[in-house]
Amino acid sequence: MSTETPETPTPQQVRRALARAERGAALDPAEAAVLLAAVGGDLDRLCVAAGRVRDAGLVAAGRPGAVTFSPKVFIPITRLCRDRCHYCTFVETPTQGVREGRAPYLSPDEILAIARQGAELGCLEALFTLGDRPEDRWPQARAWLDEQGYDSTIAYVRAMAIRVLEETGLLPHLNPGVMSWEELNRLKAVSPSMGMMLETTSSRLYETKGLAHYGSPDKDPVVRLRTLEDAGRLGIPFTTGLLVGIGESLAERAETIFALRRVSRAYGAVQEVIVQNFRAKPDTAMRHVDDLDLSEYRAAIAVTRIVLGPKARIQAPPNLVDLNECRALLEAGVDDWGGVSPLTPDHVNPERPWPSLERLRSITEQCGFDLKARLTVHPEYVTGALGRGEAWIDPRLHAHVAALAGPDGLAVPEVRPVGLAWQEPDGGFDADHGRGRTDLHEAVDTEGRSEDRRSDFASVYGDWATVGEAAAITSRLDGLSDGAPAVLHAEGGDALRAAEADPGNLSDEHALTLMTAEGDLLRQVIGLADELRKEVVGEVVTYVVNRNINFTNVCYVGCRFCAFAQRRTDADAYSLSYTEVADRAQEAWDLGATEVCMQGGIDPELPATAYFDIAAAVKQRVPGMHVHAFSPMEVVNGTARTGLSIEDFLIKARESGLGSLPGTAAEILDDEVRWVLTKGKLPTSTWIDIVTTAHRIGLPTTSTMMYGHVDNPRHWVTHLNVLKGIQDTAVANGSSGFTEFVPLPFVHTSAPIYLAGLARPGPTLRDNLAVHAMARILLHGRISNIQTSWVKLGIEGTRAMLQAGANDLGGTLMEETISRMAGSEHGSAKTVTELVEIGAGINRPVHERTTLYTPPPLRQTS
Repeated sequence: MSTETPETPTPQQVRRALARAERGAALDPAEAAVLLAAVGGDLDRLCVAAGRVRDAGLVAAGRPGAVTFSPKVFIPITRLCRDRCHYCTFVETPTQGVREGRAPYLSPDEILAIARQGAELGCLEALFTLGDRPEDRWPQARAWLDEQGYDSTIAYVRAMAIRVLEETGLLPHLNPGVMSWEELNRLKAVSPSMGMMLETTSSRLYETKGLAHYGSPDKDPVVRLRTLEDAGRLGIPFTTGLLVGIGESLAERAETIFALRRVSRAYGAVQEVIVQNFRAKPDTAMRHVDDLDLSEYRAAIAVTRIVLGPKARIQAPPNLVDLNECRALLEAGVDDWGGVSPLTPDHVNPERPWPSLERLRSITEQCGFDLKARLTVHPEYVTGALGRGEAWIDPRLHAHVAALAGPDGLAVPEVRPVGLAWQEPDGGFDADHGRGRTDLHEAVDTEGRSEDRRSDFASVYGDWATVGEAAAITSRLDGLSDGAPAVLHAEGGDALRAAEADPGNLSDEHALTLMTAEGDLLRQVIGLADELRKEVVGEVVTYVVNRNINFTNVCYVGCRFCAFAQRRTDADAYSLSYTEVADRAQEAWDLGATEVCMQGGIDPELPATAYFDIAAAVKQRVPGMHVHAFSPMEVVNGTARTGLSIEDFLIKARESGLGSLPGTAAEILDDEVRWVLTKGKLPTSTWIDIVTTAHRIGLPTTSTMMYGHVDNPRHWVTHLNVLKGIQDTAVANGSSGFTEFVPLPFVHTSAPIYLAGLARPGPTLRDNLAVHAMARILLHGRISNIQTSWVKLGIEGTRAMLQAGANDLGGTLMEETISRMAGSEHGSAKTVTELVEIGAGINRPVHERTTLYTPPPLRQTS
């Protein structure tokens, strides 16, 4: 039994909860905890109920009566780890490794030898098993990586996954432990699936000396849940689960099951949940703890099955019980045995050998099921990626997966893996570079979408109920009523005087007071902003002659505010060839443009060098054109596809012709808001890292903020303060940093999050005035240029913002797709004459500028 349990439920409590489970009622965590204590006849009834849920799920999946397993080899990349789990025998110290004749890491030759043997024996999966970030604890690990030319264990794992794919055809399943969003994104390109056990959400086991996870930084439940959520946001088929019997209470066990359900429902990326029973091991701190009792194990499996529902795949390792006990696990709702190896032991539980496939098949068939081989990635994700064009698997892995998968997504019987090239050849995605675009429209969309929604609308954005709960929290301004709060006269006066004295260094509370101002106080804030604008940049209103080129609208990120993105197979999907991009740049240059602003969707089928090639195509055609291109999200996509670091990617892009970076993809620089607005976009820390890296290498950027959706004024203040800090760092390092700040009002009309009833219909006039004015005030002394968006605000709105601190109109654009698709009704292009008229309406001169706010060069006339 587990070492700590709550008060034992009464038989009446168990039977009451059991009756609800039997009739299919939704259980809550308290009821689940009660059922986890079921024994005897109650436990048998619980397992019958769980079995019915499992069977219904298999019928719905199109494989009734099928229990799956993955034929695999274990590849223990390294046994070093920075954690100190009290039950683990896999991990060793460098001294122990030397004593056993092991280097800190398996060499590439050793890894490939294991993989080749596995392929010869019919294995299809290469499970990379390793400890968490050993280089952070062990100098020997850091030295080995340095000698081999890898900056981290993750980098070595990525390189070895590619080697295994190319030389053996086995599909890597990567288990490096806790990973950041960036690391997950980097590994998705080389692995069809990944995994990390949640184990438990009990912070008690992590924080209390002597308990199972004490002294193990990667076993913090908050950190592990974040990894699961990030994997979901990135659309990675992910294996996780709970470890039962390590000291958690029944209530904590139930909380873990419900946490797994929440993540699974929110993102749809949890491909299987392992329910693993604790087995005591010699020479560990927990060697005297009893193994988990079989009855308690059955209850844990059955409750997990019932709570997670019929769509879940529930796995139990067949080697951690006696073979005859596997029948009890099947009866409790299991439908997968996980990885079974004919070659390598279970390195995490080496004392428990795998059952032979013949014996496992026999016991499975005795229970009335067929045993079928699957791939490391479960069938639903295989058919979703290969059959329906969903973005679960990176396109560079499609050929590897398709070579092993049947039409049902399971493994083709008796198939043998064969090594295949991983990286597509360098080059472009048009006829000029050898790849046709027969499945895409040949020209940029200018008429609008022919269908109201993208074809995967129901699934790409995740679970709307979960989003709604988060949106209700983020949109609330704590301590204040809905809408703009009333500001006391004295508070407003104090804040205004502070702003007049030192506008760029207001306290957060003073800034919030002014950001939420109304009436006379708002008019005074606007007046101060306008005076600061005159002081810094004078009366001139500026603009750049430019062209927006959205070179593809194919995107799989799942931004809930975006009406622009399409699936590749949608009728309105398009991608421009390099030639078409260059043609548009040439047309813009001939019309007087000095800049092309180029951004596109996150298309998983873009070639690795696409961003470099796009910039180079423009510069080769029009050498004098400034290339302002590629959002931080596109930079992340580029780093994942090329394997380059952020810095090396940006340097390569600059060498290809990139002149500056748009500071888009910022939305609100607060992750709680970002994860409501988007499913898979980069987190705040990554946006900051990319922008600061660009500044450090001499690439200027813009900065933006999209507001008026599920955010509140406190978020606006925080966002501007983040920009202040970035700019201070840039200036301290001798960089110009941000050239401008662009407030972007949320356009709600066609935004999915608005259509779902979860977002406001954009900012009010008060909000727009306050944001533009406070941007001028809070960024004073740091960012001189505040741009207002005529696309989103129209002529009169733009004029109002120019009198509230803004000084720039942005660009002529010539074509603008993203805002128009979102529902903007203010056009997608302005002539120079029209921009001049905007300024004339408020008696302000309007002058052309370049991207970097210098006078435009004189053009030679023929």
